[in-house]
Amino acid sequence: MKIYDISQEVFGCAVFPGDPAPEREIIMSIAGGDVCNVTVLRMCAHNGTHMDAPYHFIDGGKTVDRLDPRSFAGWAYVAGHEGPVGADDAERILAEARGLRPEAALRILIRGRATLTEAAASVFAGAGVLLYGNESQTVGPEDAPRATHLILLGAGTVLLEGVRLGEVPDGAYFLCAAPLNLGGADGAPCRAMLFDLSQEDE
Repeated sequence: MKIYDISQEVFGCAVFPGDPAPEREIIMSIAGGDVCNVTVLRMCAHNGTHMDAPYHFIDGGKTVDRLDPRSFAGWAYVAGHEGPVGADDAERILAEARGLRPEAALRILIRGRATLTEAAASVFAGAGVLLYGNESQTVGPEDAPRATHLILLGAGTVLLEGVRLGEVPDGAYFLCAAPLNLGGADGAPCRAMLFDLSQEDE
């Protein structure tokens, strides 16, 4: 079985314009004579590889701690795409996913410099997609992300942003992308991994 870690390292991660970058403070160190090493972390919930809950754009929407784990754990489909993802692209990606493994069409990950259009977001939302993820730090245009977020989050689709899929071929994988269980939060960092279950252990 091959495992792909598709998460960014936190302290060197990409940061959405205007968000604070992660900071690390060492408050105890063995080298300094302390009994152990202790790190304090300060970061935005949307730094690096992270998940958006509906509450991110919808007052009264579900917060991270209330998300159904089936949204971020289960079969997913990885598809490469460059540029805007249109409605036809979304339909094609869903058809490819269903052809390989029907459940994989519930969680869609896009590899490449892709921007989700409102039309494609509507296709994914209408198809009951539980999770949509991409390599950008946001879905939709960086200067106007609200519309695509509202379409998907309004349909209950959680968003996995800032993944790294450069080494992952198109196909169906088992995804585990559990966010930190932050009560009342609009988003949370996560360690996202894909498991290629088609490759047996030697």
